[in-house]
Amino acid sequence: QVQLVESGGGLVQAGGSLKLSCVVSGSYYNLGAMAWYRQVPGKQRRLVARIQSKVGANYADSVKGRFTISRDNDKNMLYLQMDSLKNEDTGVYYCNAYAAVRVGSWRDYWGQGTQVTVSS
Repeated sequence: QVQLVESGGGLVQAGGSLKLSCVVSGSYYNLGAMAWYRQVPGKQRRLVARIQSKVGANYADSVKGRFTISRDNDKNMLYLQMDSLKNEDTGVYYCNAYAAVRVGSWRDYWGQGTQVTVSS
């Protein structure tokens, strides 16, 4: 199975920056796309950014030009650089990975989340 652990969340003023990290561990056969999701009270968990080796990165419209997702396969790390933060960016950020523990057995895995709070 796959374990994901996020870090880097915290309190930041609007206009500031923050960088989130996610470390991947466990026993798995293959690791596919990875992504960052955000969830706020009263709303469904929504995709913020996704990265795939054969496709590249894609972002939610609300964060385009401000957030950058990156991946270090050798270190089993996923990152999200967040710049020009807005109050609307506040929420719990979850690391997501699509992985296979064996050939033909794929599923989504989730971290516990890290809180990001942007104050005005």
